[in-house]
Amino acid sequence: MINERIRTQREMSLRAINHISAERAILVTEFYALPSTALLSVPLQRAGALMYILSRKAICVNPFELIVGERGPAPKATSTYPEVCLHSIADLEILDSRPKVSYKVDEEVRKVYAEVIIPFWQGHTIRDRVFEQTTDEWQRCYAAGVFTEFQEQRAPGHTVAGKKLFQKGILDLKNDIQKSLASLDPLTDNHVFDKREELKAMDMAADAILVFAERHAQELERLAAIETDSVRKDEFIEMARICRKVPANAPETFHEMLQHYWFIHVGVITELNPWDSFNPGRLDQHLYPFYQKELADGSLTKAKAEELLQSFWVKFNNHPSPPKMGITAKESNTYTDFALINLGGLTSEGFDAVNGLSYLILDVIEEMRILQPSSMVQLSKKNPDSFITRAIKITKTGFGQPSIFNTDAIIQELVRQGKSLEDARNGGASGCVESGAFGTEAYWLTGYFNLPKVLEITMHNGIDPRTGARIGLETGIVTEFQTFNDLWMAFEKQLQHFIDIKIKGNCIIEQLYGRTLPAPFLSLFIDDCIANGKDYNAGGARYNSSYIQGVGLGSITDSLASLRYHVFDNKTITMDEMMRVLDANFEGSDAFRAKTIYETPKFGNDEDYADGHAVEVFNLLWSMLDGRPTARGGQFRLDMLPTTCHVYFGSLIGATPDGRLATMPLSEGISPVQGADRKGPTAVIKSVSKFDHLKTGGTLLNQKFTPEFFDGEDAIGKIVKLVRTYFRMDGHHIQFNVVSAVTLRDAQKHPENYGDLIVRVAGYSDYYNDLTPELQAEIIRRTEHQLYS
Repeated sequence: MINERIRTQREMSLRAINHISAERAILVTEFYALPSTALLSVPLQRAGALMYILSRKAICVNPFELIVGERGPAPKATSTYPEVCLHSIADLEILDSRPKVSYKVDEEVRKVYAEVIIPFWQGHTIRDRVFEQTTDEWQRCYAAGVFTEFQEQRAPGHTVAGKKLFQKGILDLKNDIQKSLASLDPLTDNHVFDKREELKAMDMAADAILVFAERHAQELERLAAIETDSVRKDEFIEMARICRKVPANAPETFHEMLQHYWFIHVGVITELNPWDSFNPGRLDQHLYPFYQKELADGSLTKAKAEELLQSFWVKFNNHPSPPKMGITAKESNTYTDFALINLGGLTSEGFDAVNGLSYLILDVIEEMRILQPSSMVQLSKKNPDSFITRAIKITKTGFGQPSIFNTDAIIQELVRQGKSLEDARNGGASGCVESGAFGTEAYWLTGYFNLPKVLEITMHNGIDPRTGARIGLETGIVTEFQTFNDLWMAFEKQLQHFIDIKIKGNCIIEQLYGRTLPAPFLSLFIDDCIANGKDYNAGGARYNSSYIQGVGLGSITDSLASLRYHVFDNKTITMDEMMRVLDANFEGSDAFRAKTIYETPKFGNDEDYADGHAVEVFNLLWSMLDGRPTARGGQFRLDMLPTTCHVYFGSLIGATPDGRLATMPLSEGISPVQGADRKGPTAVIKSVSKFDHLKTGGTLLNQKFTPEFFDGEDAIGKIVKLVRTYFRMDGHHIQFNVVSAVTLRDAQKHPENYGDLIVRVAGYSDYYNDLTPELQAEIIRRTEHQLYS
């Protein structure tokens, strides 16, 4: 249950206004303007910047809270990162005034940006370097919407804390650093200088968080001295004690562990801006030994543990994602910072990991009903049905959380990629749906890849019809193709061309980050960066993966099926006529468009004619990128997810052969085209299971149900069986929107009545009122499964 303290904290967090804070930007600029900074190596510059920030930034202790630490000077005060990407005055105006996902910008911030921040950083950001170093060919493809690039305005950091973070204090890590320094031998290692500088930077970054914790202890002691309420005074004293204990030393209590993690979390997101935020991963596993011990000895009650977890939830919700700009704002425009709590799954030894704390955290998720942190359950064959049933009972409330992941599939995915079985079992998913080995892997999301756009360019012989520019290969005039195989071979050549361009660009970008923007603080917590003397951003982790996300699988599948069905197999239209119809956006061709929509095999209905194209496209894409080397000594891998990029990508594509009109959104995740699946949810899971999810690092399947579908224990039992069946077919992930289209349409017309309406967008939930009209409409168009009497 939520007590008055938590209710107040929650309301304060929800009511706080998202706004831009210039605090970090000012401090990092001051540090880099010091003459002495230029004399330091790049790693020591980064560690010195963190020390400068954490030793000077405002210390914030919010009323009633039990866990302390804010990235900005107050809740919802959002930092910017001018060394990564530099917002212009026009950008700040847009952020302040836009009707959706706005960040208020006061005159003081505008002034300091105009007079200090912009003049200092103009032309010197990592974003500037990306566009200086990548080829004109890469930039043309980027501008055309063939692909996007995450790292052009955010730092890598799509990673999750493992066991080490909770078992070692900062002083232990400093000892590990000294051992690694002592082991360096210039006679056998040509990289001793680089390793020494990196390890010294890690050591300084470790000191920075100790300073930050000590400053909080001092502030808490100051507050205790003036507090008149005896209960709160004792809380301040205890919190000060904890801040002096952790993160310097390994935590030994439930409360210490949460504060220990939170200081490190704030350190990571202050160092750089990993929008798929660093997070504690398998929280129930990390906390359970403390929970069990303290319940047994009477030092902790279930109610107190719940209250501490609820306070922890508020801390996440106080931190909106750093504001985006340009294309990235279009592909992922949300306050959500994608910190994903994992529950359940398997132990390192392969046993059922669900415990009493797993259920308590599910209670917290349902009670708090806030967007951040996001949550998921890992479901293995070895987990009890009671666990998934409890999760689905939360989902049925229309919250969109928790999402559901197949532990057995994730483990197989990671082992296939070369992870040890133990590391795979300790892993899970982060961000939206991406698999990783927690605490041992640096896995970067490099950006989205627009599959239907490649088909469009293929059908125009290498020309982007939106601009008339040649960005692809000359693979033949489509009206002269005699067989479907001719079209497929042309598409294959174009796809290889664009994948190669994407990967070459990413290799350049990875080297830029490794050499110019290391992350020595984050490196402390990911094995084996300290042992290797190598930064997280430079390949220091035990495993290093770079993911490309395929977008629009349903759209390209249905487009290929339509071309094959109407042009080549049944010859209901010639290719020349098809091209004229598409160029005219189906104007004057309503009857034919109806045929493409209603009389053509569609992905998601368990029809091999259509589904086979999904398999072929997936296998082709996978074969072209999986296992290719990265600049960090790792491999490129494939995900199938869009966040909201399917809306942006669709806006850059004309009409498509499946009946989609120009600029409309593409299909979302691996879900069928919105409204194209007509044979129910079981047909959908059979269709999407026909390609091999185990070859990926994540696939995203959204399904929408009316609330009535979940009424009663029998109905929930059927959903449990649906999930279990999908996972037996090696499906990676599934999530549910439990809301009717009628409700969503009414919310569009009367947003003032739906301020707390939350929907599942892609791999995250968001307030419906915060979504763009295009995205709201796309969610409405998704097939709505319902019960019929």
